[in-house]
Amino acid sequence: MKWLTGGGLATAGAVGAAVTAGLGWQGLALLFAFFLSGSVLTQLTGGAGGRRNVRQVIANGGAAALAALAGFWTVAAGALAAATADTWATEIGSYSPTPPRLITTGVPVSHGASGGITPLGTAGGVAGAVFLAALAWVLAPAAAGSAIVAGAGVAGMLADSLLGATVQGLYECPACGAQFERGGAVCHEPVQRIRGWAWLDNDGVNLAATLVGAGVAALGWRLSR
Repeated sequence: MKWLTGGGLATAGAVGAAVTAGLGWQGLALLFAFFLSGSVLTQLTGGAGGRRNVRQVIANGGAAALAALAGFWTVAAGALAAATADTWATEIGSYSPTPPRLITTGVPVSHGASGGITPLGTAGGVAGAVFLAALAWVLAPAAAGSAIVAGAGVAGMLADSLLGATVQGLYECPACGAQFERGGAVCHEPVQRIRGWAWLDNDGVNLAATLVGAGVAALGWRLSR
């Protein structure tokens, strides 16, 4: 499959099996909706996401798989809504006519920079969360409140941007100022970390965002009982 590496495909199969074991075909349909919508958007926008590897699959689907195995439909849906919202925000935001701004300071940044948001991208992310929440309600109307799942998705998307703007590792070339999200790169000179934690990369931020989505969904479900 052109959207996944070999390892990514095997990991996606394991995630799909876990979700199906815990939530049945409805859970698998919800997982597939996230994966397909995100992959299609990436292709349409010409995004440079490439084929998803093991880390990326776990970052986006791991929290949902664990929640599914525990039988928590709303929590799994919240995690997937967060992953969907973040993906849609990134891809739809690439069409923004205005440059993104850091969510924390409002300083303009380049397209694709971690922590950067645009009105168009944010609206796209909200649409992604609502899409996943509506589908979750259609698949299991008695199990998930659509407002809870949509809110969890938006919360996860915002958490992704906040973490990307503050504690995600950011590296810079000392010679030209070009910035990178991973260490070990070499531009004119080896890059140096200028912000954040060296161990927290984009995959880690994505995982944290889905955990926030899962947590908000769990809290919302509990308060609604």
